[in-house]
Amino acid sequence: MRRCVGCMESKPKKELIRIAGYEGEVSLDPTGKAKGRGAYLCPNRQCLEKAKKKKALTRSLGMEISAEQMEKLERSIQAFEE
Repeated sequence: MRRCVGCMESKPKKELIRIAGYEGEVSLDPTGKAKGRGAYLCPNRQCLEKAKKKKALTRSLGMEISAEQMEKLERSIQAFEE
């Protein structure tokens, strides 16, 4: 079980998306095996917005996330939803 950093619900790992932060880069990690620190989110924009508002991704990944990187994550999650 993993916890979504947006809504704080615990769900099985397969139901969540891993966000990986490594060497200043932030990316979606569909395999769950990318290097770096990870944080889990439900695959929807609402949880990403909640995490952004609470700065939960910044805290979990241990790094600042630029506006450009956040936009990239939003696009990736939007594509994942469809």
